[in-house]
Amino acid sequence: MRQSARRRERRSRATTTPAGPAYITRNIPYYAFLDEDALRRIEDHADWILEEIGLEFSEDPSALKRWREAGADVKQSRVHLPKGMARQLLKTAPGEFEQHSRNPQKTVRIGGKHTVFAPIYGAPFVRCLSKGRRYGSIADFENLVKLTAMLPSLHHSGFVTCEPCDVPVNKRHLDMLYGHMRWSEKPSLGAITEKSRAEDCVEMCRILHGPETLEEKCVIMGNVNTNSPLLVDKVVTEAIEVYCGANQGIVVVPFILGGAMGPVTTAAGVAQALAEGMACGAYAQLVRPGAPFVLGNFLSSMSLKSGAPTFGMPEPVMSNYAIAQLARRLGVPLRCGGSLTASKVPDAQAAYESADSMHSTALAGAHFVLHAAGWMEGGLHVGYEKLILDADRLGALQVMLQGMKTDDNALAADAYREVEPGGHFLGSRHTLANYETAFYDAQMSDSESVEQWEEKGSKDAATRAHERWQQMLKDYETPPMDESIDEALRDFVDRKKQAMPDAWY
Repeated sequence: MRQSARRRERRSRATTTPAGPAYITRNIPYYAFLDEDALRRIEDHADWILEEIGLEFSEDPSALKRWREAGADVKQSRVHLPKGMARQLLKTAPGEFEQHSRNPQKTVRIGGKHTVFAPIYGAPFVRCLSKGRRYGSIADFENLVKLTAMLPSLHHSGFVTCEPCDVPVNKRHLDMLYGHMRWSEKPSLGAITEKSRAEDCVEMCRILHGPETLEEKCVIMGNVNTNSPLLVDKVVTEAIEVYCGANQGIVVVPFILGGAMGPVTTAAGVAQALAEGMACGAYAQLVRPGAPFVLGNFLSSMSLKSGAPTFGMPEPVMSNYAIAQLARRLGVPLRCGGSLTASKVPDAQAAYESADSMHSTALAGAHFVLHAAGWMEGGLHVGYEKLILDADRLGALQVMLQGMKTDDNALAADAYREVEPGGHFLGSRHTLANYETAFYDAQMSDSESVEQWEEKGSKDAATRAHERWQQMLKDYETPPMDESIDEALRDFVDRKKQAMPDAWY
C-alpha cells in the first residue's frame, strides 16, 4: 500500500508543473572578470571603431538622414560617431523596464537586478526521440509554445521557437504571434524579417492590449542581429523604427563568429560587439528617446580547422563576463545566449557545453537570456527533450541567483537545541517546517537507488524528458481570453493572409 502511494506521488511529481515567479530577482553579486584598465581599453577601442572605422548603414536612406541631423559624420553610407556621441544618446534608454503581459502576473522586468529566461529562437528543424530530426511545422511550433507556457523557469515565450516550415514565409509571422498570444500568457517577441511583418505584430498588440496601452507600456520587443562586421542593414533599422517608434522595445545582438565576422581575439570581438550595439541603441534613441533597448551579445568561437562554430568554450564564456561589465557601465540591460551546444542529441556534450554557456551568462548578469532552453546543433534544431532538461537546470540557477538566506530560520538555532550531538535532523521540527522548500527539486534527475531505477525501466534522462513533455501536452489547458479579442485577432490574421499570395522564400 505504501509502495503504491509512493509510486503515485512520483508520477504526480513527474507530470505536474509547480508555479514560479514571473522573473528572477538577483540577490548575489556579479562576477567581475576584467579589471578597470582592461574595461577602459575595450571601451576606448569601441569608441575608436565608431569614430575612425565607422559603421555601414547602406540600405536605409532614412537612417543616414537621421544620423546627419543628429551631428554624425556621414560619408556616403558610412556613419562615423564622434567619441561619446553614442553614450550620450543612450542616456535616455531605460536601465530597466517592464514588458507587460495580457496576464499582469506574467509581466516581466528586464534590467537592474532582474533576469528573464526565454527559449531557443530561430531553429528551422526540430528533434524528438519518437520522430527524430525533421523540419519544424506549425504543430511543432504550437507544442513548443504550450510547453514554454507550462515551464515555470521559462519566463518569456520568445518568438520563433521553431520555424513552422509548412506555413508560407510571408504569412507565418501572423500564425506565430497569434500562437504566442493564444496559447500562452507570457510576453513574447515579434517579427523583424521585413518591415510590414513588424508592423503587423505591433498592430496585433494593439488589438490584444488596446491602442492606448502601447503609448504607455512595452508589450512586445523585436530581436535583431547586426550584419557583422560593422554593417547595420535595413532589417535592423526598420525594426528599430517600427518597434521603438511605437514605444516598444528592441534587442540588438551583434552575432560575431570569431575569425569570420570579427577578429579571432576575444577582446577585439567584445569591443566590436560593444561598438555595433551602442550604435544601434543610439539610433533607437534617435527614433524615440526613452524607447526600451537591450544590448545583445552573441560571440562564438569556431574551429579554425573546419570553420564550424563551437559553444561552451572558454572564449565565449569570457565574452559573457566582459560584456556584462561593460553593459552595467553603460547603464543598459543586457541580452546573452543561454544553453548553447553544437551537439546533435541531448548527450554529455550537450550537457557540459550548455552548462558552461548558461552558468557564465547567469553569473555575469545577463538580464534577458534568449536560447535559455532547447538549443541544439548550433541552433539549427530545437530538441523537445532538451527543452525540458534545460528548463529543469534553469530552475536550479534561479535558486542560486536568489542567493542564500541567513535569517534566523536559515541558521536553524532551534534545530541545534532540539537535536543532541550525534543525533540526526531528519525528524526535527525545523526539518519538517522546511521540508518542501529546503532543496531544489530537480524533477528530471534520478537520485534513487539503482534497484529503483531498474524497476522503473532503466530510463536515461532523455527518455524521462520525452515522457514528461508528452504528458505535459496532455495536461495543457488553454488560458482564458476575451472572445471578442480572440475573434478580432483571428479576423486580422485572416484578412492579412487573404491579401497576399503565398511566398515560400
